[in-house]
Amino acid sequence: MNKPEEALKVGIIGCGMISKAYLTASQNLLDIDIVKCADLNMEAAKAKAEEYGLLPMAVDELLADPEIEIVLNLTIPAAHAQVNKQILNAGKHAYCEKPFAVDLEDGREVLELAKEKGLRVGCAPDTFLGAGNQTCRKILDDGWIGNVLSGTAFMMSAGVENWHSNPGFYYLKGGGPLFDMGPYYITALVNLLGPVGSVCAAGKKGFSERIRTCDDRYGEIYPVEVNTHVTGNLLFKNGAVITLVMSFDVKKHSHKPIELYGETGTLQVPDPNTFSGPVNLSMKGGEWMEAPLSHGYDEQMRSIGVADMARAIKTNTPARASGDLAFHVLEVMHALERSSAERFFVDIESEPEQPAPLPLHLQPGKLDE
Repeated sequence: MNKPEEALKVGIIGCGMISKAYLTASQNLLDIDIVKCADLNMEAAKAKAEEYGLLPMAVDELLADPEIEIVLNLTIPAAHAQVNKQILNAGKHAYCEKPFAVDLEDGREVLELAKEKGLRVGCAPDTFLGAGNQTCRKILDDGWIGNVLSGTAFMMSAGVENWHSNPGFYYLKGGGPLFDMGPYYITALVNLLGPVGSVCAAGKKGFSERIRTCDDRYGEIYPVEVNTHVTGNLLFKNGAVITLVMSFDVKKHSHKPIELYGETGTLQVPDPNTFSGPVNLSMKGGEWMEAPLSHGYDEQMRSIGVADMARAIKTNTPARASGDLAFHVLEVMHALERSSAERFFVDIESEPEQPAPLPLHLQPGKLDE
């Protein structure tokens, strides 16, 4: 896709596995043009640059480059906040992979710095901008199931050590099912229902160690620092109560990713780690019906949040995958941990605006009409 002159120039810091998804999808979005990349490992930057026709450079060079307006931060989670601050201090807008930060105070400092500098900050996940979640948003906004009273959100698996090439960090601080997969589910729910008001939770470690069960490093042992099973209730400002379960301790289950129970019907929301469907609807207890997808972007579209930030910068309007939304999700996850440890309800202080839905009938590559 040929990029228009007004597309904002983007540079990437961090050329690991996830960068491929961003670079591939960005080619189909008109508001951004990823042109340069950097990594502490220069060989990784050169390899990604050669694959996608970019210019490789050192991190400091990219931050100082006057052509770059947005920097896409794809470093490891522990470095997200620090690198975001470097980006903002360099006078550039920052968009990072989830989570927004590991520590809550670090996330707050990033938001304050962005405000001080008059810059934008945003964060993944942006899957809620895909066809599946946007279709669900339209169904709710149009009143098909009435006000949402309650619901469930399940992400349960046996963990990552049976397939991931580097599973150890998933079981250390900043990892676990809540911080790894929670951002997808909580962000999707906030898009659909608005902000969370308070939470309560319980959690546990299913095992004190995890054992690698794949490839030639079979049998490696990883210590577990975090809860590997977390269950909680999210009390939303609009009155809905959602039961959330995030687990790496479940061998098999049959729960849907998200179900919302309204006054007049039930909505099954597709996996929030994807951009597509299916979207299923039951009215007044009747048979399930699969709803047609009302929106586009039903394929892998990581980078759509960056493109939406670029649109927001150019039009001086709110971005959807904003820093305020990401900080709210981070605060909810920390509150769930605190509630589990201290055994009481925790109120959520942040209250972001519910992201605006995407318009219908968007032309491919665009995020506004």
